[in-house]
Amino acid sequence: MCKGLATLPATCLKSAKDIKHKISFLLQKPEPQAVDQKEIKEKTATTVTKRVPNAAEVEKWKESFCHVMSSEMGRTVFTSFLKSEFSQENVDFWIACEDYKKTPPSKMATKAKQMYQQYVEADAPNEVNLDAATREKTRREIESGSPSCFDEAQKMIYNLMEKDSYRRFLKSKMIQEICQKESCAAQEKKGCDWPDSRQVLAGGA
Repeated sequence: MCKGLATLPATCLKSAKDIKHKISFLLQKPEPQAVDQKEIKEKTATTVTKRVPNAAEVEKWKESFCHVMSSEMGRTVFTSFLKSEFSQENVDFWIACEDYKKTPPSKMATKAKQMYQQYVEADAPNEVNLDAATREKTRREIESGSPSCFDEAQKMIYNLMEKDSYRRFLKSKMIQEICQKESCAAQEKKGCDWPDSRQVLAGGA
């Protein structure tokens, strides 16, 4: 008989039952804000739906913001966090820029204008925080529809997220709960590794 659960602290037993539900709720795909965003999020959702990140992934995210953004799960969890802070447009714009670079050349000019109207121009539906000079430079460069026309704006938003949102993300309740869940699971496994005392006594008889 496994006695691991009996030896766990009450807080672990409670968290083990509800943390997965909480995180799964936070990882639900947000409502798309534009046609382009729907396409991007559908691609991302296929590999991360209904999966909760583990402690190893979280530890990797703590090493650098780059590890968060290069991981589909990392981006999904980070997007959920930004949604809770009402700044989801930043990561949506960054992902849209990455997707834009893969756009066929014949469609780049049209897509660039759509992205500019969605994220960059003043009073855009999902306006990101850019300075006036970068906003104006981006406006001029989208006329060419080149693969690099959003590079400077994308870099500025990346740096903003890294210096600001990323630090709060690592200290967020979401990340703490993931780590706590893994810690409780490890304690439970360790408890189950101990042989039942009655079996030991019976074997020694």
